[in-house]
Amino acid sequence: MKGIHGLCIGLSLMIAVSGCAGKDNLIVLTPDDSGQVGALKLSNDGGEAVLDREGQALHLGDRRTSPGAPAPISAEERALFAAALAAQPLAPVSYLLYFEFDSNNLTAESRQRLDDILRAAQERDSQDLLVIGHTDRAGDADYNAALSLQRAEVVRELLASKGIGAEFIQISSHGEGNPLIPTADEVAEARNRRVEVVVR
Repeated sequence: MKGIHGLCIGLSLMIAVSGCAGKDNLIVLTPDDSGQVGALKLSNDGGEAVLDREGQALHLGDRRTSPGAPAPISAEERALFAAALAAQPLAPVSYLLYFEFDSNNLTAESRQRLDDILRAAQERDSQDLLVIGHTDRAGDADYNAALSLQRAEVVRELLASKGIGAEFIQISSHGEGNPLIPTADEVAEARNRRVEVVVR
């Protein structure tokens, strides 16, 4: 689609399929996880068009040919995109696990969320989990950096003990540097004492 420029507004997924030489490109918007369809503005030397409805498509030729108006997709085109969508992996999911103050002990409620993480990993047949440790801003920054890493390591060990291969779990930590709830220094905030687990 050389020479075609697009501006995507919203959280819709855009799919483009390039045809053989002499044929055009087909652009379709699909709903995001919440069922919303955003908008895509396409422009080239021949003009511009806006695609903002589910079930419609734009057929684009070369850069000098106007994109034209969106049109309903045909049954054949639907079948083409159904196969493409079926091949897509599930979207990543994220979980927050919270910790007791000045500790690498999970809260009781967060321990129960481990089963949700395991289920998500199994549904996706995931071999890619990211575990990110955090602290609040109470205490020394260097101490908090070490504590956030310990928290990430504890969660990795718990997940590995429940059957997820440790080699599939990456860990990192932000210390007090990336708070969920911004606070002044030396403020204890329970929602910042967390580990985020992303299952991809």
